Amino acid sequence: MKKNLLVLLIVGLGLSASAQKQIFEGPSMKTEIPKHKIVAIIPFSTKITYKKLPKNYDAAANKEQEMAMSKSIQSSMYTYLLRKADNYSVKFQDIDKTNILLKKAGIIDKLDEMTKDEIAKVLGVDAIVGGSYDSESTKSEAGAIATSLIGLGGKTGTGKLTLIINNGADGELLWRFYKTMDDNIKTSTDELVETMMRKVARNFPYSK
Repeated sequence: MKKNLLVLLIVGLGLSASAQKQIFEGPSMKTEIPKHKIVAIIPFSTKITYKKLPKNYDAAANKEQEMAMSKSIQSSMYTYLLRKADNYSVKFQDIDKTNILLKKAGIIDKLDEMTKDEIAKVLGVDAIVGGSYDSESTKSEAGAIATSLIGLGGKTGTGKLTLIINNGADGELLWRFYKTMDDNIKTSTDELVETMMRKVARNFPYSK
């Protein structure tokens, strides 16, 4: 009986762990990835929500914060990949060029209305790296600072991070990585991306 309970516990823990981190490989990934030479990183889709709205909540300010985080994650991702460029089989388009081309085409704020192959055509690249980050705060920033100062940690909520690679020629989803992680007041987008890429490790399709 005890042995059966132990087995069930181990299986349950395994299922819980897999729910926290998921990797999907598309059927065409292994044939398409080797063809890629230039890859663009587009702004991430971001969403900031609150379990309980803070006092003086400003929807417009929250939207601006989401937009700023979108570009910040894009920048952090580019910086990380550029820093480790020798480890990857492709070159990543400079994000300043990426964003200028998106602005010129009038679509930088309409990426969710475009297919990935349409975006790739505008950028002149072989593939698109993008994704989303959803953050839910469970306590106020002031509360997080207070608990951090007394040594109880500064956790303010949770985040759901998704990293996606789409083929430029047809927009097909080639690879997807999903991870839930703690979100705390000290976490910058650089730290967020660093944590995510450590989890991806050698599973990232462009790793040599």
